[in-house]
Amino acid sequence: MTTTTNQDQREGLRPHLADSTSATAPPTMTRREKLRVIQGVGIGNALEWFDWTSYTIFAAYFAGQFFVAENPTTALLGTFAVFAAGFLMRPLGGLFFGWLADRRGRRGAMTLAMIITALGSMVIGISPTYEFVGAFAAAFLLAGRLLQGLGHGGEVVSSFTYVTEMAPADKRGRWSSTVFVFVTLGVTTATLLGALLTAALGVEAVSDWAWRIPFILGGFLGVYALYLRRNLDETPMFEQKHDPHGSAADTVDTPPRGRQLWREIWRHRNACLRIMALAAAGTVLYYVWAIQAPAFAIGALGMPPGPVMWIATAANLFFIACLAFWGWFSDRVGRKANWYIFALGGIVLTIPLTLLLTGGEGELWRLAVFMFAGMVLIAAPTAIMPAFFPEQFPTRIRAIGMGVPYSVAAALTGGTSPYLQTWLYDIGAPRVFDIYLIILCALVLVATWFAPETKGKPLPA
Repeated sequence: MTTTTNQDQREGLRPHLADSTSATAPPTMTRREKLRVIQGVGIGNALEWFDWTSYTIFAAYFAGQFFVAENPTTALLGTFAVFAAGFLMRPLGGLFFGWLADRRGRRGAMTLAMIITALGSMVIGISPTYEFVGAFAAAFLLAGRLLQGLGHGGEVVSSFTYVTEMAPADKRGRWSSTVFVFVTLGVTTATLLGALLTAALGVEAVSDWAWRIPFILGGFLGVYALYLRRNLDETPMFEQKHDPHGSAADTVDTPPRGRQLWREIWRHRNACLRIMALAAAGTVLYYVWAIQAPAFAIGALGMPPGPVMWIATAANLFFIACLAFWGWFSDRVGRKANWYIFALGGIVLTIPLTLLLTGGEGELWRLAVFMFAGMVLIAAPTAIMPAFFPEQFPTRIRAIGMGVPYSVAAALTGGTSPYLQTWLYDIGAPRVFDIYLIILCALVLVATWFAPETKGKPLPA
């Protein structure tokens, strides 16, 4: 039932998958050690996405402080443009941190990426507004977003690779799903904080100054995440390829560099193209259904901020249960089944869900149905991305091989989706955005058809 191409055979995916040795197998760990690994990886992802989501959640509040415009939608579009700029740094983060993780270790790359993201959050939290520095206010906001984007791109490649190499082969789907469980906890915390601040202080106070709280908090929480990650062990697969000190001169199997690196990536070009197609749809629809929906409901649809935040919080808690199910499902049935269900569901339900959301001004139940239904579908690919993408590449280029196409796809599609959706709705053409989502889902069907099934198989050495 698994379909592969001749190029996959030339990439050496199947032979590598069949070659499993005890030296490269994940270590036998106690329950406490497993929890330490999952928590160490997860807390960094939670922090990354707490910072990342805080921007989206609070954009409607602080847009007018950085972009002066009579039309609130215009100011919000300016804020989303800066949001997209952060995505443009993700390919650079994926490239640099992918290289770093493959040469110096997954753990060190994860730690550095998290520090940079926390720094970007702090910059946003203390940025002066237009009232004090004029147009330069947008430059401070942009600098913080660029740092967040750089660190976020690095977090994805290093943490995905780390958790995949540490997980048992028959449980990688479940371990993978824990990454986005923590991501969702970060998203939920940011959303819940928005609801609490709005309820306790009021919309005016949040717009004036309280929007800074989550960004400053995210900067300080980076210290705690740093402590957790410094105590993690390096993955056995990486250590087998390198000496204990990570010296490039003494490596057993030195990762490629320069032109040799790009030739190696080109040799795995089919895997890279598949990841770009899969990541594009997964990223956009994750933002549309799970991240962007509250800001869109508040800014474009005029729904009250407080109730919107509570609906989003409940939807994200439901998403955690969906992630756990789909991770287990992929270990039992297969990774490809998750992608097929997501793609077909997206093609069928995108337009009906959008019509439902926008069909009645201020009707909160519409937002609830939109988000809860979307969570069921988007959890299917999201739960397994941290495993399925690294499973496509050998150890020597695993981080950079999956990181570059994933980051490029996220930058081209996910980074522009909030701006594109808000703009098309504002000009009265929301169906164009729906058609765009359906096309992305159709590309997922094609990419999945040609992808190898990786459930339960040893990682390529």
